[in-house]
Amino acid sequence: MPLYKTITVNPTTQVLIWKITESFNDLSAGMQLTTHCQARVNGMKSDLHKRGFMSVRHLLKEKGYTDFDLFYNENGKPNLKDGKHISITHSYTFSAIIISDVEVGIDIEKQRDKILKIAHKFTPVEEYRTMANEDALIRKLTMVWGAKESLYKSFATPGVRFLEHIYVDNFNLDDPVSTATVSAFNKTERYDVSFLELEMFTLVYAIIKVVN
Repeated sequence: MPLYKTITVNPTTQVLIWKITESFNDLSAGMQLTTHCQARVNGMKSDLHKRGFMSVRHLLKEKGYTDFDLFYNENGKPNLKDGKHISITHSYTFSAIIISDVEVGIDIEKQRDKILKIAHKFTPVEEYRTMANEDALIRKLTMVWGAKESLYKSFATPGVRFLEHIYVDNFNLDDPVSTATVSAFNKTERYDVSFLELEMFTLVYAIIKVVN
């Protein structure tokens, strides 16, 4: 299908979302990849993963980029050759990118009850014991997990731990914004975080607070 949704966050930051309904062959038709990325696709065993990867290239195309405009640094963080900042995510039937003039991160997660079993590994769970029911708790924890994934991608420093180094300020489910801090290795960054729920998925994007 065409582009699912575009969010213009501000004049220099935009989020693009794709709902993946096409086959891998359809997504690949006419799409050229770098040697590095073609090797990555060839090595993927999951058709779902391959489709997610290729759908991201369609999102890049929506913004006038090709795979050849994208490169990865030594930590695996994607960058654009024109100096713009980019973050990429895909999960099951959705993919998304965020492009900005400043550091950003993005993540999309499927809402699943398995998050209840791993919550203690990434957040102080007692903060969320007051949730009205289990469904609400799953939604909230998925938001927190997605936020921390986004922040981890933006901070892009080996050794950063979700539980120890990344803190997401509390927020209400009805208020889809928050702020967050990443502090590790003598470096601290503050972010604005936004949440969007769509078809049992949670999209989260983080934008660094620029200090003038």
